[in-house]
Amino acid sequence: MRMPPARVTSFIAAATIATWMLLTLSGFDSNADMIGGFVPARLAGLVQPGALPVWLTPLTATLLHGGLIHIAFNMVMLIFCGRLVEGALGPVALGLLYVIGAYAAAAAQFAANPFDTSPMIGASGAISAVFGAYAMLFGRPRGFTAHPRIAMLFNILWLAAAWIALQMLMFYATTGAGLAIAIAAHIGGFIAGLLLARPLLLFCYRKA
Repeated sequence: MRMPPARVTSFIAAATIATWMLLTLSGFDSNADMIGGFVPARLAGLVQPGALPVWLTPLTATLLHGGLIHIAFNMVMLIFCGRLVEGALGPVALGLLYVIGAYAAAAAQFAANPFDTSPMIGASGAISAVFGAYAMLFGRPRGFTAHPRIAMLFNILWLAAAWIALQMLMFYATTGAGLAIAIAAHIGGFIAGLLLARPLLLFCYRKA
C-alpha cells in the first residue's frame, strides 16, 4: 500500500529524531529531561530553577526520549498512524491533534499523581492521540449501525475501555522491572484522539 504524503507527520518525526540525536551525542540528555520534561509537581507548587515554563513542557517533553528503543517505537507508531490520519484530516488538523494530545496526556498524568517530581518525557501521549484518531477513522464500527450517533458513542466507549485495559496490563507487566511508563498520559492522549477525530474530520470537509 502506498502511504499518502504527510508533511506535518514527517516534520514532527524529523524534529524529534534530530533532537534526540543532538542531546544524546552531546551528553546533555539527562539534564534536558529536568529542563524540558513535564513535572506534575510543578503545577502543585514545586519550584524548579532553570526549567522551562511549565506550560510549555507538555510540548518540549515530546522531543525527549529515554533511549533508542523508546524513540524507535514511538516514531514507528507516529509515522504509520500519523500519515494516514494526516491524509484523512489534513496537515493543520494533524498538528492540532498532536499538540492537544500532548497537553491532554500531561493533564492526565497530573491528575493521576499531582505531586510526582519525576519528569515525564516522550511523545507517547501525543502519539496516543494520533492513534486514537486512527482507531476512530479507520477502525470497523461495532453495533448500532442503524443509529449513527449511538454507534459513534459505542465505538468511543469500547475503544477507550480496550485501551485502558491494555495500559493496565502494561502497567502490571512492567511493575518491578524498573520501567517508568506514563500510563495515565497514554490514556489521556488516546481519549483526546477519540473525541477529536470526528469534529476534526467534519471541520476538514466543511473547509474543503
